[in-house]
Amino acid sequence: MQKIFIKHVTAIMTAASFLILFINFLFYWHMLEVRQFTTFHTKIDQVIHTLENNRQELSLMKESLDEDYLTRARAAAYVLDREDVLSLSVVEMQYLANLLNVDELHVIDESGFIVAGSVSEYVGIDMSKHPQTNAFLALLESGEEGAYLIQEPQPNAAEAKVMQYVGVARNGRKGVVQVGFEPKRQLEAQSRNTYDYIFMRFPTDVEGEIFVIDCDSGTMLGHSNGLGQQYTENCYQLERLYDCMEGSYRKGKDDRLMYVVSERYDDVLLCAALPADILFRELFRNTLQTFLYLLFIMIAVILLLTYLVRKRVIDGIHRIIENLTAITNGNLDTTVSVGGNREFQALSGGINTMVKSIVSLSDRISAIIEISGIPLAAFEYENGSSHVFVTSGLGALLDISDEKVAALCKDVSLFDSFMKKITEEPVEGEEDVYQIGDVKFVRIHMSESREGKRGVITDVTGDIMEKREMRYENIHDPLTGLYKYQYFKKMTEEILRNIPEGKGCAAVMLDLDYFKEINDTYGHDVGDKYLQSFSAVMASMPKEHFLTARRSGDEFCMFIFDCESSGDIIKYMDEFYELLGRNRVVLSDTQTGIIGASSGFAWTDNKNTDISELLNRADEALYAVKREKKGTYRGY
Repeated sequence: MQKIFIKHVTAIMTAASFLILFINFLFYWHMLEVRQFTTFHTKIDQVIHTLENNRQELSLMKESLDEDYLTRARAAAYVLDREDVLSLSVVEMQYLANLLNVDELHVIDESGFIVAGSVSEYVGIDMSKHPQTNAFLALLESGEEGAYLIQEPQPNAAEAKVMQYVGVARNGRKGVVQVGFEPKRQLEAQSRNTYDYIFMRFPTDVEGEIFVIDCDSGTMLGHSNGLGQQYTENCYQLERLYDCMEGSYRKGKDDRLMYVVSERYDDVLLCAALPADILFRELFRNTLQTFLYLLFIMIAVILLLTYLVRKRVIDGIHRIIENLTAITNGNLDTTVSVGGNREFQALSGGINTMVKSIVSLSDRISAIIEISGIPLAAFEYENGSSHVFVTSGLGALLDISDEKVAALCKDVSLFDSFMKKITEEPVEGEEDVYQIGDVKFVRIHMSESREGKRGVITDVTGDIMEKREMRYENIHDPLTGLYKYQYFKKMTEEILRNIPEGKGCAAVMLDLDYFKEINDTYGHDVGDKYLQSFSAVMASMPKEHFLTARRSGDEFCMFIFDCESSGDIIKYMDEFYELLGRNRVVLSDTQTGIIGASSGFAWTDNKNTDISELLNRADEALYAVKREKKGTYRGY
């Protein structure tokens, strides 16, 4: 028997270990992809954020400089309108340019020629001969006083030197005053907005890549390794990258598989890639470690079970068989005495009682029941009989008086009706178990044959209450009384699948602010009360819309359901935070405090939404709150 037991246990544990190993393999593979996707997505978002900031900075700089340049041009026009321009020399114009802090200063007459300027080579230039200079002739043609033109930085007509020119129409006479600036700050700011410069600020993982592709032409615009090489592999082809926005695998150089994540921004596609074998190495390392742990546990469990089965079961069974053999052979003085566990002791007592019984059938059954100490009663009657045989404990088990028992025993049909009424509504989830009164549960097992009917009634109140207590402990957190996270997910999946049409729900992830400081300052007992107080606020929210759970430590989650719109979610979150703000926690004999918590929620009205994905979105919103402003909440 022991060998058979060990053989089956080994087979079962081996199969279970491989199943666990396979599930762990799939789960960890998925977690690696999710982690890498999150890393890539965050890095791409940082690149986009940098591009946006640089563009905004460049726009603000241009606006500020244009205003400053125009002011200087008007100041120059004001001075020159009071001078005889034809009498000003180049040196005087240079002096005036230095006073105004401009790089160049020119005066254009009504014919479109430069008649005076701070650069001698430019004097006499016909402004109509080049598109760059010709643009300023529109100021002469407009005839509007105070008209001006601010050109973008570009190569000038005379030397192809990059300059920015501002022209202002003169007052009182026809002509234009033009000032020029070397756009060093603009060019420097533009250089900071190139992909090569930005990629330098975001170092990649070992063998990782960041690159950007033009969405119209498919041209590589920038790469973290530079543009000095050809990028023709699948992982750099525009049509193959559109499918990578949720993360996917594409072939890279030397047919090396790459894990790629892409995201569209304006007219470009920003991408991040990492060789898949780097992920696989970590996956196989974790799988090997898990296999070794499982192997060690399996060997230890088999050895322990072998010892326990031999000591607690096999030896006791052998002794009982020996004693029963002696009794069968006629040695009725044999006393069965097998210890080691309660079951063997009860079995020994039952055998000894049966062997020694010499009283009537009713007395013997009652004696066995009393000796065993088990709340049990039995009944039996034969077909055609008017009397029901019962043991003495039936009245106590069914909470009826001895007079009622006596009346039932005299009438088989009355007894049958009574038992059918009791057994109409069995306890849900239990076999042959029925409730008697408010707090008692009994198991009624009946069998019927051609000869008659018999049954056994046992008190299983302790077992049922223990099961219910165990079920409560299995699904509730022992400290806070909230649901455990795994049961919470199971319930939310059911709610989400059955969400009514036109209704929505939201997953909420919460995290206590500065909880570690509470523990460190006031002790873990106060920390536990702090958690319990926060949980009490969560539990006080309306049950028809809220499902609450403790995730781990100071992390909690809620599921708000049966809502018309995301606005209802915000209303409930405001009510929760208002209630939390009114709830003060005693920290010490002299101090109280208000619980601080940050949270993020993710809304959906699609019953096909994956609850894990919804919780992940809420987690992302929570992380954003923790980074930006603790003690508040925000949506995904």
